[in-house]
Amino acid sequence: MRQGEIKVYKIAVIPGDGTGPEVTVEAVKMLKVAADKFKFKVDLTEFDFGGERYKRTGETLPDSAVEELRKFDTILLGAVGHPEVAPGILEKGILLKLRFALDQYINLRPVKLYPGVETPLKDKGPDDIDYVVVRENTGDQYTGAGGFTMKGTPQEVAVQSAVYNRFQVDRCLKYAFEYARKYGKKTRGKGDKNTLALCGKTNVLTYIYDLWERAFNEMGESEYPDIEREYYHVDATCMWMVKNPEWFDVIVTGNMFGDIITDLGAITQGGMGIAAGGNINPEGVSMFEPIGGSAPKYTGKGVINPLAAICASQMMLETLGEEKAAKKVEDAVKFVTANKIQSLAAGKMGYSTSEVGDLVAEKVAE
Repeated sequence: MRQGEIKVYKIAVIPGDGTGPEVTVEAVKMLKVAADKFKFKVDLTEFDFGGERYKRTGETLPDSAVEELRKFDTILLGAVGHPEVAPGILEKGILLKLRFALDQYINLRPVKLYPGVETPLKDKGPDDIDYVVVRENTGDQYTGAGGFTMKGTPQEVAVQSAVYNRFQVDRCLKYAFEYARKYGKKTRGKGDKNTLALCGKTNVLTYIYDLWERAFNEMGESEYPDIEREYYHVDATCMWMVKNPEWFDVIVTGNMFGDIITDLGAITQGGMGIAAGGNINPEGVSMFEPIGGSAPKYTGKGVINPLAAICASQMMLETLGEEKAAKKVEDAVKFVTANKIQSLAAGKMGYSTSEVGDLVAEKVAE
């Protein structure tokens, strides 16, 4: 909404568990500075969904919360995961519930090595590791289709099915083609075309990825002749992400493969301390988060790296259309990694969590 000529963004903030609140504070600090500099406003509302609330009430995310969150422009999430709550309860009850309820059908994961950040890939630098994975976010094995028979017996059978329909595939591909058209930067294809690569497994998963490949080529030929199309098996993708990451520009893939290759990508860009992601509904409410988890052993120590949360907020600004502000924040993060912090690792940055947040905010304000 607008107040006079000033754009106002309603942002729901879910700090969550462990170090989530600590990094979220720094992301919010940066958002406020960016808003002041670029003449928009952020209207922030905090929610206490997470492990502590679950311990008190036995509730993860009430249905009323989903309806309330639909009224926001976007969501900033810190982390979920509590050492006193069994694995899966919070992840399914909060993260997956929001992704499905808000139909956040795209998981967007930039894989970008910033200056001054170490990568385990020999002789690779920021010019080599700079690509984006578009992961379909609501289908595949994550739908929960399946179950057990004869559970607990020697004859036990477990089935968890990968499920996709053409509608899900098409809308993910459309987002990926549009993203490649707008943001693509490599020229590996013919002439000066940007490249979109489909990552699949057509030689084994001959139903699911036959559907993906046919849809990919049909859409590319009819609607995106300006985009060069490539196809990679997922195992080959993993190999080339390590050996020749500079080959990639924009990759689109299904939910399971996307989950796996983006964690590999995170390590190549310096680890979870810098990796951010967006759960995006282009027509609705999106949610942005650092992907490193709650890191409970560092809670309250002031040593956790906030840059992934700040980068998540940078993605939020870009998705909201505040591209100048997003560019300024990214440049500020690059400056800090290149010139200030000693390491991305918790306790080894040379600065506290809040001091790193201050460094970014100060650079954004310049």
